[in-house]
Amino acid sequence: MGAKVDVKFVFCNLTKEDQKILVALEIMRYDDIIILNCQENMNKGKTYTYFSSLPEIFSVSNIQPYYPPYHYVMKADDDTYIRLENFVESLRPLPREDLYYGYVIPCPSMDPFVDYMSGMGYLVSWDVVEWIKDSDIPKKHLEGPEDKVFGEWLRDGHRARHRYNAKWSMYNFPDPPTRCTHELWPDTIAVHLLKNQQKWIQTLNYFNVTRDLKPSKLYNIP
Repeated sequence: MGAKVDVKFVFCNLTKEDQKILVALEIMRYDDIIILNCQENMNKGKTYTYFSSLPEIFSVSNIQPYYPPYHYVMKADDDTYIRLENFVESLRPLPREDLYYGYVIPCPSMDPFVDYMSGMGYLVSWDVVEWIKDSDIPKKHLEGPEDKVFGEWLRDGHRARHRYNAKWSMYNFPDPPTRCTHELWPDTIAVHLLKNQQKWIQTLNYFNVTRDLKPSKLYNIP
């Protein structure tokens, strides 16, 4: 792949004893968690807290000596399956400044400069992350559908002059069919609305994600 990709699961403050144990175990095993100083929510500012916290979390230090720490930052729903290799390849020719990438809404639209990118998964360049932290525009508009609100920040701040619509490499799971769905196909970057285990299994099976399972005397999976 030739790219550094870090995947993190993002929580607001933990409030239950089982969360504190289970999330701590996850961190100890995989180191793939960020816990933000906020109350868990979807459309009341968590997205702002996430993006605005990153410049401080990944500030230049002995631990993180590079700037920017990442060229891009993505927010994705937890019911979205992302194929990282295809995703990375789609980013290679794109600008690393003032970029906004995703699946443009409304579903029939192919114009990334109208409206906003779906919350299934959208990406911005690091300079946009820093702008979110420093600008008063996002601070004054926190509540509402988080993907729509995010697009309104960029519109009001005249940001994201570079935009990329990844439709139909990004799409909703094909069943039930809607104007936002697409059949599973090899050029896929992301599949959204995997709301149950059956949909996850169907998707993972289509992309043959277990093809590299090594043979062993310890198991037999036909």
